[in-house]
Amino acid sequence: MTVATERRTRGQVSFHAGLAAEEIVSRAYLDRGYALVKKRWRGQAGEIDLIFRRNGGLVFTEVKKSRSLDQAALRITARQIARISAAAMEFAAHEPQGLLTEMRFDAALVDGNGALRVLPNAFAPG
Repeated sequence: MTVATERRTRGQVSFHAGLAAEEIVSRAYLDRGYALVKKRWRGQAGEIDLIFRRNGGLVFTEVKKSRSLDQAALRITARQIARISAAAMEFAAHEPQGLLTEMRFDAALVDGNGALRVLPNAFAPG
């Protein structure tokens, strides 16, 4: 197998693992009464993995998958938080209440066994 083929195969495996992780996260939110608004929404500022609605508010969710939940958490960078926040403002601008819409930013971590940990308000200063 060539280096290019190995790289392409790893990329495909990672892509499909990411889709599976997003499905795990979606099911968990739906089971808790959230409505899925968009998957992989892309605006000019970037992409948001999952957007949910509940009680008129929006929840922007970044999904991270890794071998362990701790490793997944470490994959969230300040640059990603800025990109996701900018994209969320872009999305919310088209809501009836615009930027006054109630919003929350969650991180959803999935490990190699499919275990899930949701960190509500993960981007809030703390």
